[in-house]
Amino acid sequence: MALMARSPLPPYAAWLRVYEPLAAFSEPERSHWAAYVADPSRPARAQLLAAEQEAALRRAIAVPARVGPDEELRGAFVLDGGSGPWLCPLDERLRSWVALESLHEEVPEPLLSAFVPPATREEALSAYAAWRGEHPARRPRILTATWHVPLWWFIAFTADERVLRLGPDPERGLTYRTAMSRARQRMARGLAVLQRSIGEGLVTEGVEEVARWLEEFHPHSQVELDYGGLATLVDDQTLAGDSSVTDVADGLAALSAGEPDGAAEAYARLVERWRDLQAREHAT
Repeated sequence: MALMARSPLPPYAAWLRVYEPLAAFSEPERSHWAAYVADPSRPARAQLLAAEQEAALRRAIAVPARVGPDEELRGAFVLDGGSGPWLCPLDERLRSWVALESLHEEVPEPLLSAFVPPATREEALSAYAAWRGEHPARRPRILTATWHVPLWWFIAFTADERVLRLGPDPERGLTYRTAMSRARQRMARGLAVLQRSIGEGLVTEGVEEVARWLEEFHPHSQVELDYGGLATLVDDQTLAGDSSVTDVADGLAALSAGEPDGAAEAYARLVERWRDLQAREHAT
């Protein structure tokens, strides 16, 4: 990828989002979101991302450290049109808790304590446990990946579902969007191919995890892959020429046909495309 100069917004992350119809929400949330959708002054996507990043930066430099917002933000991304609207609440507090829980399980204690003091961590995890007791089925509607897009996210989409927006920030971007039913079918087919051809491993586990996550939501939802800030790091030609969804589809088709060489070629194209961005992560 040909890299561009850094931009302060948005963050260098990609997101996988689920937008649910109003029918998926119980009261009083449904009434809240219906009013939110009808409000002409509701913040635009770029404003939501900027506000979320600013709040995260404030927490990162706070003394003592803060893991997440004290209260859940009441903003949401909105999709209109068709049989919509569909909403993807920010769920920032919940996402912060989930991220902390993952760090707590995966990062060695001395390293984790250097970033999040034990007292702060235990307070946040205790609050999460109490909240989870009241909301046992609630899941974040947004998954985040920094400096790359996990290759298993691409499986849920096809090339004709791409929306490309070139030009200056903050509107510049690349997204894919599809119906939940299609996303689930594609993930299930991809998982079956991987289980038959390569068995258990990082990729297969990633596909299975996302497939299970999608099953948590309303069947008439919309699923969106957003390149986010990664789209600001490359030039127009590189962004327009990104064919990662096609490369992954080609790789799965080759595996399904018993052609490992074809799968390896598709994977090599994908790795080459993302090599520069991943190298930049370590240089930043």
